Amino acid sequence: MIEPGTVVQSAAGHDAGTFYLVLAVENQRLLLADGRRRKLDNPKRKSVRHIRKTNTRLQRPETDKKLREALRAFHTDQGGE
Repeated sequence: MIEPGTVVQSAAGHDAGTFYLVLAVENQRLLLADGRRRKLDNPKRKSVRHIRKTNTRLQRPETDKKLREALRAFHTDQGGE
């Protein structure tokens, strides 16, 4: 089960490979934010079937900048930024 605070990676769609923080769970949909394209105040809705769960959990950051900084470590581990 995926819970708020879990870091996930998009597995399908135009954003495949992007890491997000789960803000909330609604039925089989997740509300996701990455602090860049999807801000904390305008989260992306994505089906549970289209993401990959990581074993990392984070506290909900106060700002989009802090969220970007927290997720940056995942992008560098994958060879990104």
